[in-house]
Amino acid sequence: MDIEKIARVCHEANRGWCAAHGDHSQATWEEAPQWQRDSSIDSVKFALANPNVPDSGQHDSWMKLKLSEGWRYGKTKDALAKTHPSLVPFEQLPAPEQAKDRLFMAIVKALA
Repeated sequence: MDIEKIARVCHEANRGWCAAHGDHSQATWEEAPQWQRDSSIDSVKFALANPNVPDSGQHDSWMKLKLSEGWRYGKTKDALAKTHPSLVPFEQLPAPEQAKDRLFMAIVKALA
């Protein structure tokens, strides 16, 4: 199993999901900064190791990692300032953001 290939598919699906919801800020896998690709790879590893976590599990893992890296809540995503609007509990995310986490898990399960 090639974790990076799964991460690439998840990243591109995430980019498509974001674009469908008006967020065109996501770069392609090739153009994405390394920290963003690493985040996708880490999320795939988590999903593979924890296939039965609740819907909130993937988000909780991502949020814990981001907070440990110095990110904090902010109204806009800003990699330089390390702010992100999704740094809230899963239940407080808008429905499209919750669905994005479910989509990520479904893709990992389908490709694993």
